[in-house]
Amino acid sequence: MSLPQILIGVPLFGFLGFGISFILNMILKTTWLPFVLYLGLLGYYFFTFDLKGGDYLMLTVGMIGILGGAWTIRVLRQKGYRMF
Repeated sequence: MSLPQILIGVPLFGFLGFGISFILNMILKTTWLPFVLYLGLLGYYFFTFDLKGGDYLMLTVGMIGILGGAWTIRVLRQKGYRMF
């Protein structure tokens, strides 16, 4: 993987993970479902594909984005926003 691909892919995976997690949490009203689905996807990738260092970095940043989305929804619910 080249440096420009990593520089573009890492923030993209983070924002994508956060956005998808936030929307799924808002629609389904479950906090940890996107994280569990992502763990299943990671398990599939680890056993099916030959991953390199940049791939691990992007998948880790995607997981951090998903956890950030779950944390944001949880804080908004605690502060009284009922639509979340």
